[in-house]
Amino acid sequence: MQKYDDESSPLVGSRQEYQQKDQRGKKRSNGSGDGTCATTELSLSLFALVLLTSMVLAVIVGLVRFVTSRASAPSPPVLMQTQGEVRLAVPSESQDKNAVPPPYTFPSKFVWGAATSSYQIEGAVHEDSRGPSIWDLFCKQNGTIMDGSNGDVACDHYHRVEDDVAIMKSMNLKAYRFSISWSRIIPDGMGAVNPKGIAFYNHLIDTLLQNGIEPWATLYHWDLPEHLCTNYGGWLNRNYTVTAFGEYARVCFQAYGDRVKRWITLNEPWTVAVNGHGTGIHAPGHISDTEPYIVGHNLLLAHATAAKIYRTEFVVSQQGLVGIANCGDFRYPLTLGDYGAAERAILFQFGWFTEPFFYGQYPTDMQKRLGSRLPQWTEEDRELVLGSTDFVGLNYYSSLLAATPAHEASWSGYWADVFVDFDSHPDWRKNDMGWANVPDGLREMLFWVSNRYGRPLIFVTENGSAEPEPNSTVARSDEKRRMFFEGHTRACAQAIEGGVDLRGYFAWSLMDNFEWQFGYQRRFGLYRVDFDSKERTPKSSALWYGRTIATHGRNIPRKDRVSWFP
Repeated sequence: MQKYDDESSPLVGSRQEYQQKDQRGKKRSNGSGDGTCATTELSLSLFALVLLTSMVLAVIVGLVRFVTSRASAPSPPVLMQTQGEVRLAVPSESQDKNAVPPPYTFPSKFVWGAATSSYQIEGAVHEDSRGPSIWDLFCKQNGTIMDGSNGDVACDHYHRVEDDVAIMKSMNLKAYRFSISWSRIIPDGMGAVNPKGIAFYNHLIDTLLQNGIEPWATLYHWDLPEHLCTNYGGWLNRNYTVTAFGEYARVCFQAYGDRVKRWITLNEPWTVAVNGHGTGIHAPGHISDTEPYIVGHNLLLAHATAAKIYRTEFVVSQQGLVGIANCGDFRYPLTLGDYGAAERAILFQFGWFTEPFFYGQYPTDMQKRLGSRLPQWTEEDRELVLGSTDFVGLNYYSSLLAATPAHEASWSGYWADVFVDFDSHPDWRKNDMGWANVPDGLREMLFWVSNRYGRPLIFVTENGSAEPEPNSTVARSDEKRRMFFEGHTRACAQAIEGGVDLRGYFAWSLMDNFEWQFGYQRRFGLYRVDFDSKERTPKSSALWYGRTIATHGRNIPRKDRVSWFP
């Protein structure tokens, strides 16, 4: 603090002013001059003390106000790094632990839906001139289906359209994703169109729209017409099957495109290629280390062919979008040295069927490991495929830990090509499929897709869990499935907050159904199906999902993110 001498003190004035005041005081006093001077000095001293005290108090009050204002002001943004994103986060202004956090916010036109597929629910495989599919034949082979069953009747959806749409409406669904049976539309896969097949899906689409539910049509969900497989090699034959798929797509666009505005060409081409032509656990049951890559290549060309037909012949009048639904489970590195293995695992699954749309080539890791076994892109094909999807569909079910093996596999095949060891975390609960329940993996997968492909338009086109349900009582109280959906819709909200352009979510599945090689031994449904009576009963997960749609996700409890990265 600055010091003042007697000549300049701001508290008592200058010596000259003091002397002038002293002389005026003497003239007014009737007493002795010395007594008057002493009184005046005492008064001035008291005045100075009061003034000094006031200034000190003012300084203290100012400091208190400064500290209080600093404590109540919003904290400045800090840079927060999370896996898959870098963004600014503002710390909470309130330190009240009892404060209710704000609800998650979904885009105003976010699509809330549920999904099924034709062979898994329709039944009526021998009715109204439907042709056989590869799954009809596959199910008749000994040992292919766990319980020896098939999809001949399934959920009998073919005869229960009005009732099934009614349960969708009761659940507040905004959209329903179904697949069209290729062999119901064109029994041999190419050639004559079946008008009764056209009529069935017209009825379904119209019933959906009458109930305020948007139809999302998938052109291919694994049920290839048997005629194409037996006589032309199926997806191994580009000249016939890819061309036939284009013609089938054109028929569907013509018949339904005035009402269907969202098209998915293929559901999980990875599953078709690997399970159908690599391991043989799906139709047509081939086991090979080369067929998966040929089939995968032709499936990509089939998608691009259908997309080109839509864009050149229909999009102007119909104003729809064409996308693809790819399976993509997230892979966490087991250790800091396993990030390469985790990335390679994702690329060999999701990247295989997504990279060509954005970069016109297969992932570099696949090119290096497969060499000549991986088909090459001609310039014409690259031009056809590049940019041929309007949105990316993500089917997510689980996550695994990925590690680099100590040495190459002694056997051949797709999984040897991937060259990754997989494991599960001990804290991850497993469902009836043996798949780990990892909602955080969905968020990380959405970040991965968004970052790698330049923030494309994304829809979660499948997400669900099979839970053990030995009877209807257990099924009605499917708390584990309800928690699964709560956790995964929360992950979607967190991804949206992180900048992912996610526009919709489809729960798998609307109802219990024929679960491929497991027959009717695995249940994914929001609604329980009695496969004898065909009665549908809502489970607690269906009731929760209905409330979630009604509140636009505001009922999803906000929780902190969990990271499983090393």
